[in-house]
Amino acid sequence: MAVTDRYSPRDGDAVLPLFSLKGRTAIVSGAGAGIGLAVADALAEAGANVVLWYNSNEKAVERAEAIGKKWGVKSILLPRLSPHRSYDVTNVNSYPAAAYQVDVTSQRAVQEAVDQIVSEFNSRLDIFVANAGIPWTKGAILDAGEEGFDHYHKIIATDLDSVYFSAYAAGLHFRRQGTGSFIATASMSGHITNIPQLQTAYNAAKAAVIHYVKGLAVEWAGFARANSVSPGYIATEISDFVPKETKDIWKEKIPFHREGLANELKGAYLYLASDAASYTTGTDIIVDGYISLSVPIAGTT
Repeated sequence: MAVTDRYSPRDGDAVLPLFSLKGRTAIVSGAGAGIGLAVADALAEAGANVVLWYNSNEKAVERAEAIGKKWGVKSILLPRLSPHRSYDVTNVNSYPAAAYQVDVTSQRAVQEAVDQIVSEFNSRLDIFVANAGIPWTKGAILDAGEEGFDHYHKIIATDLDSVYFSAYAAGLHFRRQGTGSFIATASMSGHITNIPQLQTAYNAAKAAVIHYVKGLAVEWAGFARANSVSPGYIATEISDFVPKETKDIWKEKIPFHREGLANELKGAYLYLASDAASYTTGTDIIVDGYISLSVPIAGTT
């Protein structure tokens, strides 16, 4: 099947070839580390040419090159992207993963970056993973005071607005092509109210992401799929600020009694990105060790 073709499901098709992303182009935002980096690595392993978007973690550049060399996919290393100028490709080589610095809270920056990537990667965009996000760190909203107002706007801009902008920019190309897969990183916090930490704004943003993607699935049913993944407590840099005492409470409430690893999310994202999920749209896959659905464990608060 050519990369430009839209897969037509047939009973009896072998399943493993459906997970191949060979020759496809994928963008992963928030990919400098943690979940986004693991997802980019998984998509590259499956054969996709992967573009890593990052905000301030400049290690993404060397990590993109390492992914390209590791899996033999396409790598184009670019200068920092500005939402106010065009982008010239430099240092084109034979390894296919690239790093772009993109302000995902700017619609213009997102649109220009997506369009530039499509022009450099075979005029295709097959997969977009909207993974950029930041945590709420101010506690109860009434205690946060006026400082909480600015933080609230940053949460909404990064965790929700960026999904809208990314979906719009990617969706234009999906519609043109007649195919595509959009995946947003939501959170189990979009399903529950976390304790003991207080993070109402973050929970609300992630709940909105889940429902936003369900709406996209209806709008895009004729040409593309839209889904989300809701990770649980994953051991990445985003939770480094959380005290050990709080994490110990988390672990008591998780039936597995541990945080998950970013590597344990790869399968969910790969499935949704691939033709194996040709009849899967508007869904949210919860990967949280069952904490969002389990009853409180006796003796915990």
